[in-house]
Amino acid sequence: MTQIPEITDSHCHLDFPDFEGQLPEIIANAQAAGVTRMVTICTKLRQEPNVRALAETYAPVFYAAGTHPMSAASEPLATFDELVALNAHPKFVGIGETGLDYHYTAESADIQKESLRIHIAAARETGLPLIIHARSADDDMARILAEEYANGAYSCVMHCFCSTPELARASLDLGFYLSMSGISAFPKSQEVRDIFAAAPIERVLVETDAPYLAPPPFRGKRNEPAYTAHTARIGAEVFGMDYADFAAQTQVNFDRLFTKVAAYKAPQ
Repeated sequence: MTQIPEITDSHCHLDFPDFEGQLPEIIANAQAAGVTRMVTICTKLRQEPNVRALAETYAPVFYAAGTHPMSAASEPLATFDELVALNAHPKFVGIGETGLDYHYTAESADIQKESLRIHIAAARETGLPLIIHARSADDDMARILAEEYANGAYSCVMHCFCSTPELARASLDLGFYLSMSGISAFPKSQEVRDIFAAAPIERVLVETDAPYLAPPPFRGKRNEPAYTAHTARIGAEVFGMDYADFAAQTQVNFDRLFTKVAAYKAPQ
């Protein structure tokens, strides 16, 4: 029996209502597809206890937390101290998602920028990777990331990357990572695939952003962590690699960025 290559869903939202009452099945599906680890993302800090509980309940699940930029104006501004304090939990492994979204919420650009800088400071302090959401805000995003990096190094992943080649290059030049989502598998996403093909393979992760953005053949349906494997197969094609080799490289990349996950030892 051929062993299924292991991969990690570096970004999903298992606390969303789409998965209510189904998580044991969802996680079993993921493991059957070779997805042995999942990072579930809390997008509003008031929901952090619920997301933390998922990581505590399910062995393959880790979590990150922050204030999504589209919620920056409607949620209390996260503080540096709040974000840093979360690092005390052994399965809290990233800061965010945070970032800038001018596509839907351009009117809150100023508070988004303030929130982003707070999250960056927390990532720098904790050593945890920053998880960035960027949409229709490439110039401000590249500028702030570079300005803040000049103030002190931090690590970062540009989640669900589908922005411009210029933002990709600016991010890679800072040593950051690009994460490939189901968008990369859409037939009309050749420009996105070209951006990944030009990136160093050592800086590529895979994710679902579940329940959103299901890759073919599930497009238009609810996404779930098991489908990371479908996106990863497209990634293997983009880089001209065997699937097992691509999967193994993304595992190495994930462990290099998410060092807390790599070092985690489950309680005996």
